[in-house]
Amino acid sequence: MFPCMPKHRQPVVIVEGSGAVVRDVEGKEYIDLFAGYAAVNVGHVHREVVKAVTYWVSRIHHTSYDYYNIPSAVLAEELVKILPMRGEKKVFFCVSGAEANEGALKLARKYALKSRGRPGLEVLSLRYSFHGRTHLTAALTGQSKYKKGMASLSVIPGVKVIPAPYCYRSPVHFSDPTECGEFYAYMVEDVIRFETSGDVGAFIAEPVLGEGGIIVPPKNYFRIVKKILEDHGALFIADEVQTGFGRTGRWFGIENFDVEPDVVTMAKGLTSGLPLGAIGARAEVANSFEPGDHSSTWGPNVVSTAAAVAVIKVLKEEKLHERARVLGEYFMKGLKEIQEENPLVGDVRGLGLMIGVELVSDVGRKTPAVKEALEVRERMREKGFLIGVGGAYGSTLRIEPPLLISKEQIDKALTALNEVLREVR
Repeated sequence: MFPCMPKHRQPVVIVEGSGAVVRDVEGKEYIDLFAGYAAVNVGHVHREVVKAVTYWVSRIHHTSYDYYNIPSAVLAEELVKILPMRGEKKVFFCVSGAEANEGALKLARKYALKSRGRPGLEVLSLRYSFHGRTHLTAALTGQSKYKKGMASLSVIPGVKVIPAPYCYRSPVHFSDPTECGEFYAYMVEDVIRFETSGDVGAFIAEPVLGEGGIIVPPKNYFRIVKKILEDHGALFIADEVQTGFGRTGRWFGIENFDVEPDVVTMAKGLTSGLPLGAIGARAEVANSFEPGDHSSTWGPNVVSTAAAVAVIKVLKEEKLHERARVLGEYFMKGLKEIQEENPLVGDVRGLGLMIGVELVSDVGRKTPAVKEALEVRERMREKGFLIGVGGAYGSTLRIEPPLLISKEQIDKALTALNEVLREVR
């Protein structure tokens, strides 16, 4: 049916959706367990989002940063109320997560220059991370598959990618997660001490490493890292592009670790599917930007910011972040029961409705079951379920449905996945 379809795309043409269900051009329905790369947090075609978009799209589409518009002003007010840091905060709007991360690094370096008289040239990021596909964000991303054949674009002086707390695949054995968290946190100290000039401007990390395979750091990891960064005068940038807006069971993923970042980058779930990014920062840091230092033509877009205001309203009224926490635990419990029966499942991990199921062909050696993971995705699609496959080793099933998915839909997904894993094994 699709002779020219690239191999990485699925042979499905989606034409409509509602809640956690989408329908293709042939009328087949699917329970969506991936939500457009974990973006459609409040579900497909939520009535409040549709109402906000249609109201503004018929009035004004765009104003630029030279003028004010109502939705972007309201959104800024809403965001500073929920951002996971105390004190005065400010927000800047852009178009995407990659643009937000680029802007956040630019802000961090300007802050280092203004507050400490140094350029803050060196930046730390984590192995297995994903921060975007632009020049700088590709360099920050800790996965070689996004850099191959593009050394001139993805290698930037000053960027240091350091080992991440991927405890399941750590070459060092730990008796408990706390040990793992400590070990990898102090690697940040080592890298600063032995591999930098000391001019570290920032450390950027996803609270849960999504594209890398839904890697959840131990509870103590970010707390130790934050203290190390403070000791060296570096900022902590939390990349909440995928973990924000209820996905992990809290408003922001970093809240699961009881740590306050200095800067937060946002996109995806911010609008539940429309193009918009944002940078939130402590006012002291945000004030480093002077008029003209940074801008984005489409940033305060009327339609997208109106959608984001509606998304936050829905999250609050329907308490979808709390729902994500409860249903995430329920989903994980079912997946771990499957793991007990099926040696193809090496690890089940996640926070809220951000869940990874890592498949291995040999449990002892943890051999990545890449072929099997792709087959599972295909068979699940045939049964009417859309899931993601990825991770640094290419063998992790990514389960990140809309946050209003029902228990009944989860039960159907668990039954189907159990059947498919048995067949593939």
